Amino acid sequence: MASSSHDASGGKPLLLIVDDDVLIAETLTFALGTDFEVFACESRAHAVELLRQLPQPPQLALVDLGLPPRPHAPDEGFQLIADLLAHSPGMRIFVLSGQGEAAHARHARTLGAAEFIAKPCDPEVLKSTLLRALAFRPAELAPPAEQAARLIGESAALTRLRDQIAQSADSPFPVLIEGESGSGKEQVALALHQRSRRAAKPYLALNCAAIAPTLVEPTLFGYVKGAFTGATSNKSGYFEDAQDGTLFLDEIGELPLEIQAKLLRVLENGEYQRVGETQRRVARARVVAATNRELRQETREGRFRADLYHRLSVLTVAVPPLREMGRDRLLLLEHFRAQYAAQAGVAPFTFDPSAEQAWLAYSFPGNVRELRNIVIRLATKHAGRRISAGELEPEFDLQSQAGAAPPARDLHAEAQRELERGGFSLDDTLKAWERAYVEAALKMTRGNVSQAAKLLGVNRTTLYSRMSTGEPEGGSPVPLPPERR
Repeated sequence: MASSSHDASGGKPLLLIVDDDVLIAETLTFALGTDFEVFACESRAHAVELLRQLPQPPQLALVDLGLPPRPHAPDEGFQLIADLLAHSPGMRIFVLSGQGEAAHARHARTLGAAEFIAKPCDPEVLKSTLLRALAFRPAELAPPAEQAARLIGESAALTRLRDQIAQSADSPFPVLIEGESGSGKEQVALALHQRSRRAAKPYLALNCAAIAPTLVEPTLFGYVKGAFTGATSNKSGYFEDAQDGTLFLDEIGELPLEIQAKLLRVLENGEYQRVGETQRRVARARVVAATNRELRQETREGRFRADLYHRLSVLTVAVPPLREMGRDRLLLLEHFRAQYAAQAGVAPFTFDPSAEQAWLAYSFPGNVRELRNIVIRLATKHAGRRISAGELEPEFDLQSQAGAAPPARDLHAEAQRELERGGFSLDDTLKAWERAYVEAALKMTRGNVSQAAKLLGVNRTTLYSRMSTGEPEGGSPVPLPPERR
């Protein structure tokens, strides 16, 4: 049950606490309630449900890593960090956990957590940490219409991205933005709008992960009075409010299948209806969608409509991961360092040569979001100081960089959860995994079967055999590309 210390109208910052220990949750609610409007949840599912009900997301969150159904492992806590940031990218998340292993702390920060705080923690120290975090306000928190798209960098990867945006900006067709979590897909969507002829028209952004499935249709298309319980008046939806501008649908992979069918209809003929009415309306907004999921795989597994995917991906923009952007890491460092030092009213930190070298060598698996959070922590801990590599490297998740599996991943538990859901087929799962690896290898080698076979650790004859005889979902084999010698 969500609890709050005061009415949200009091103007206090909102704080979400997620901990399955009722005593800890109640103690923190009492200790922090004077300064924060506190909402407490005991599980990941409860927290996600609560966020979808709140009129605005909390600015801050305290998250325990060990949550049900496996409170002695960090898996649910790691997933919750991703869920919270998918719902509200600007949320500042603090991991509060008794699992003080350095690997867990670093991986939580890679996923987007602002900091890792070990239990037990002095409530006054915790309170000052949270209040200090409010001094750092990411520019992304401003309403989209008030932002200017920021694509910082001079690398070849970013140059290609700018070229893709320029080529797609004025097209009337939908655009699908693909990229890893934290890579800046929201900024690309904004750039597509601001560099188009629609720039003076409305720009609306809807996070599909932030809405309860039952509310997606009325939110997108609007509703009429009496259409459902609580519909006390007519209300326009996002398509109507976007007018001739741009509608950005973030986390498009989260749309329920039945809403995907209605979105497809809008994209194909422009028609939609408010919930509860028969009048046909015409949408004029251009749709831009984004996802960090592999939608091709989602379509093969029946979680995303293939026809909608093909309609959305008429134009595709691929946002590069930070590891491909070379010395752009330094330009982003300079940008965020100046921004957050100014916000906090402190002198900026600097790097010595060893720290700069370590910064360039790190791959930033959490992309720009991770880089930004590291800069905020450094600005807080080392204001005005010159930082060495030894002081910088504890901020890095070197285990993820080395390609290791996330800490404490329990494959047996994952398999058990899949089996408990029912409808499991071992043959289908193995075929899907094999196809995914084969396609990834062919994509990486641009169709060179010999090189793909080396990546997969099989000989070329074996790969040809699996490509020609394998029958993944749908019954079609992996396509045989022309051999590039």
